[in-house]
Amino acid sequence: MDLLDSMKVYVLAVEKGSLSAAAAACGISATMAGNHLRTLEKRLGMQLLQRTTRRQHLTAFGEDYYARCKEILRLVAETDVQAQNLQLAPAGKLRITAPLTFGAEALMPAMAAYLERYPEVNIDVVLSDRVVDLMEEGFEAAIRIGQLPDSSLIARPLAPYRLMICASPDYLARKGTPRQPADLSQHECLSFSPAALAHWRLTSHQDDVCSVPVSGRLQVNHGQALRVAALHGMGIVLQPAFLLETDVRAGRLVQLFPTHALPSRPLSVVYLPDRYRSPKLRSFVDFLVERFS
Repeated sequence: MDLLDSMKVYVLAVEKGSLSAAAAACGISATMAGNHLRTLEKRLGMQLLQRTTRRQHLTAFGEDYYARCKEILRLVAETDVQAQNLQLAPAGKLRITAPLTFGAEALMPAMAAYLERYPEVNIDVVLSDRVVDLMEEGFEAAIRIGQLPDSSLIARPLAPYRLMICASPDYLARKGTPRQPADLSQHECLSFSPAALAHWRLTSHQDDVCSVPVSGRLQVNHGQALRVAALHGMGIVLQPAFLLETDVRAGRLVQLFPTHALPSRPLSVVYLPDRYRSPKLRSFVDFLVERFS
């Protein structure tokens, strides 16, 4: 006899007060229900129910075994539901948030492939450099840059957020090309904020670290605006590689110190642990890991 079927009969016999009631609930004969119980007791080598013509009583072991059977059956049912969900096609509205520059320059170009792969999913993307509360603000996932604080969120790592130092050919023709990292302190350097402008850190192939104090007259709190400023020859820019690589390939910008390593920052997608069963969220997270790994 199937062990799970026997457990189900036993649990129902306990809850409904008799084997005949359990048999009726399972759609089997009372004799078959008794066979299930005897099979369990033989397997365990322990008596589960003490039966008389009028009443039945749980043994001490039977009471403990009843609780364990309930938990096992619950887990099996939950796993079955999860397996059914996995087979469902992702569908519905997915609300996510991402930092401004990454969202506009890296996430948006990738969304075409995701939407083509999952035609039943609609995506609401909110771009913000603010750290949002997923539960309070109704988001299912967020892309975050930097070290993550301890929290109840589940995090999947993506490729690190790499940086590049670039300038336009026009700027370099007018101001000269810095030949070593220390030369940067003599140039106009563009920055997201004054705090980000204080020092730029470069590491050579020999692992020599150079922390260069830099300065500049222009700070803009938007990565795309800094890129445009660099394209117009306003200074040297330190920004994410995905924002500048196309301009470097096209010759609109020149990468400086390509053999030096620049600090990278962790990039992650985070979500609430109980939401991952959703096929649409699972498909989106798996897509991000595939695309940005």
